[in-house]
Amino acid sequence: MHHTLTPAQLESVKKSYLNIVALFLSQDRVSSKYFRCLLKWGFQLHIGPDDLRKHADLSHLSFTHPGEMSGKAEEIFNLVNMIYLDKVVEDTELEIATLYAEKLGFSSRLVSELFTAIATADEEGETLENVRNRVEEFVRMAG
Repeated sequence: MHHTLTPAQLESVKKSYLNIVALFLSQDRVSSKYFRCLLKWGFQLHIGPDDLRKHADLSHLSFTHPGEMSGKAEEIFNLVNMIYLDKVVEDTELEIATLYAEKLGFSSRLVSELFTAIATADEEGETLENVRNRVEEFVRMAG
């Protein structure tokens, strides 16, 4: 998948990333493999003090549920982008993506199908735009 994000897309991915972090921080225990993955994504996204100031106060970081379908589609698309930051799809990344998507109200089966389709799309060299269309189609069907 050709993976060049516009500044606006990168901003959106960072916002979703902090929302995922908030989701995991709301739990009493976070598995070390998830923690390592979240750290890796944070480094890859170059999350810094400015991002935290812009999107979240760490002491009040809380999970926000996107209400409408377009918001959910954006969150899923951002997840896909995070997974492909290093061009390697790891099981842990897919587990986090599935947990997050379930929290957004999607079934794990549908999410698994979507990520399988996207992994295939990556091998076929599809563009980010095609993948976005696939995600939106998936969200409409799931909704």
